[in-house]
Amino acid sequence: MLEVGAGIGNNIAYLHTAPIREWTSLEPDGDFAARIEERIAAGELPPTCRVIAGTIERINEAAQFDTILYIDVLEHIAEDAAELVRASRHLSAGGNLIVLAPAHQFLFSPFDTAIGHHRRYNRKSLRALTPPGCRLDTCLMLDCAGFFASLANAILLSNAFPSKRQIAVWDRLLVPISRAFDRRIGHRLGKTVVAVWHLST
Repeated sequence: MLEVGAGIGNNIAYLHTAPIREWTSLEPDGDFAARIEERIAAGELPPTCRVIAGTIERINEAAQFDTILYIDVLEHIAEDAAELVRASRHLSAGGNLIVLAPAHQFLFSPFDTAIGHHRRYNRKSLRALTPPGCRLDTCLMLDCAGFFASLANAILLSNAFPSKRQIAVWDRLLVPISRAFDRRIGHRLGKTVVAVWHLST
């Protein structure tokens, strides 16, 4: 497993399960990468984790992974198409490239700009990023309730950063609603999009 843009390793605790033999965290921020190493040494994260400080170019050319993850990362990368092409070269045959990113360019707001987003995505724009040799197997939307909150913020409020009250409402009210209804509406609406590409054998 390779996670690109791992931050301080918070995703590892949720996603590292028993079948994963090794988890590589790739993080361009040196301080964040050091924090992951500290958490591994302290036993907060599994010993099967390792850290590489840098971007995808730092990965050994021969290194192969069954799964490569970009969780809220691709939207921060200016050359997103080239990034996915480089990542796909490190996929094992039959491997998966997974991207989770903010959805719908019309929801782009001052908040996106403030946190370094270049863009938001939809099914069409993600399909256009399909690397050579890969096929887009899955593309679905998450957080249907959050979609309407994001739309209101983009059109009416235009806040660069959400208030503590907005975050509390999101966590306590909107997230449970989305969990209840996303599947019922066939993952056709949401503020987040998930894409899974499969490398043909």
